[in-house]
Amino acid sequence: MGSTLHELGIAEAATLIAKRSLSPVELTEALLSRIESLDPRVNAFITVTAEQARAQARQAEQDIMRNGSRGPLHGIPFGLKDIYNTRGILTSGGSAVCRDNIPDHDATATRKLLEAGAILLGKLQTHEFAHGGPSFDLPWPPARNPWNLERFTGGSSSGSAAAVAAGLLPAALGSDTGGSIRGPASFCGITGLMPTYGLVSRAGVIPNSFTFDHCGPMARSAADCALLLQAIAGYDAADAGSMRHDIPDYSAQLEAGVRGLRIGVLRHYWEEDIPAHPDHRKALDEAIAVFRGLGASLEDCRSPAVQDGYDIKVIIAESEIFAIHQQQLMRTPQLFGRDFLGRALPACLFQSADYVQALREHRAYLATMQPLHERYDLLLTCGFGPAPRFEDYRSENFWLRGNVCTPSNSARTPALALPCGYSKDGLPLGMQLVGRAGSDALVLQAGAAYQRETDWHLRRPPLEPGNPLPVPDLRGNEPRPVSLDARTRTLVEVMAQKAGLNLDERLFAILAENAPHALAMAERMRKPRDRMAEPSLVFRFS
Repeated sequence: MGSTLHELGIAEAATLIAKRSLSPVELTEALLSRIESLDPRVNAFITVTAEQARAQARQAEQDIMRNGSRGPLHGIPFGLKDIYNTRGILTSGGSAVCRDNIPDHDATATRKLLEAGAILLGKLQTHEFAHGGPSFDLPWPPARNPWNLERFTGGSSSGSAAAVAAGLLPAALGSDTGGSIRGPASFCGITGLMPTYGLVSRAGVIPNSFTFDHCGPMARSAADCALLLQAIAGYDAADAGSMRHDIPDYSAQLEAGVRGLRIGVLRHYWEEDIPAHPDHRKALDEAIAVFRGLGASLEDCRSPAVQDGYDIKVIIAESEIFAIHQQQLMRTPQLFGRDFLGRALPACLFQSADYVQALREHRAYLATMQPLHERYDLLLTCGFGPAPRFEDYRSENFWLRGNVCTPSNSARTPALALPCGYSKDGLPLGMQLVGRAGSDALVLQAGAAYQRETDWHLRRPPLEPGNPLPVPDLRGNEPRPVSLDARTRTLVEVMAQKAGLNLDERLFAILAENAPHALAMAERMRKPRDRMAEPSLVFRFS
């Protein structure tokens, strides 16, 4: 069994551990050995906590031998995206800014997993502060896609997806502000859930956007995600965005299937808004056929265009992340990576009115989505794939292209990414199942039904130790010279100065490259509104 322990999912390993057929120590040692052998190629980890993991595994083994297993995560190894606080262990945010950040307390989600008896193998790579893209100018190299090491994992939960896909661990936590769980899950061929907003505490997790951040599970299957969600869900007064949702047994209805469910297909996402690769389109049509064969009722439907939800999210979230890091950006902007700066710096061009107008548009967007969720039990649409090469990545695309995952962040609804096929080149292709707020159990149920009929989530990348890593040519992602007209250049200079930024020539070029796109986005938000229109940030106290 030792050579195949890395292939075990959470549920399989938990069953063996509970029967005392598998020792947590044996499982932990097997995974640590695999990490030592393969992580130099994948770069999924920032910190491996080997000795702590061994101690936790020994304790779990003793407890189980003495009193039996206390639950499905007892003795299960896991990893954390390196924005989750871990007491006494580096929490870097993937940035030079926090390369010496040793928290004195655990994040709530960290604590809950440890209390469930899970074993922390280490902290996983993340795009800088859960933002930006695959940067090679940071203290740790970006994670690589285990299916092809020349390719991108997606972000920002890059290490979490790569580690699960590579069989370095069976479970990880990520975060999702605009697709950061679901994008990497799609590109790496695993399963990832962005839960309903406020269901999982964000306390002790480095923030990206207060309005849109979600914490959630990443694993091989929907069933394994259900086990992780069970442990981490629940109200937490330490998180101002936490909400009192009902917490059902997420595993209890996984066998219920999808017969009789009404599923709306957001085909325009991949056919019109952001046209998908031909292999991806074929895979999505085949997935739809699987759901029909399982007895669900499917029909095409339409929601607001992907760009509509994307504009809302970007103006709000970039304003918030700029505010979070403004003091550091004022003092030492050179500590940040090129990609983070290409997203965060243009937020200095958003005015307070743009932020409020985006919040008002957000409230209208939520109202627009409500009838769609009332009509259908679930929505089905595309995820990401196939993964691009590092050389093909462009920071500017963040401003130029929408993102098929972001509408669910704007709608604050649960969304599950799961593999639905592979390209002719052998790269994973993803789809999403989206539910109404609070229907996380139903989303997982539908994902589990699909995965009982397909084997996409069971496939493993042919990853071996060996040859040197391919070195990408990144010259194409250097900031392009942009000839701003005099009026726009003056505006950009004045707004940067008012924001307290002192930018050298290269940093100003990064700002200038994306300034026209940010200004155009703000202009799209400046539409006529009733003076009584309220923002989405309205508080009620009971």
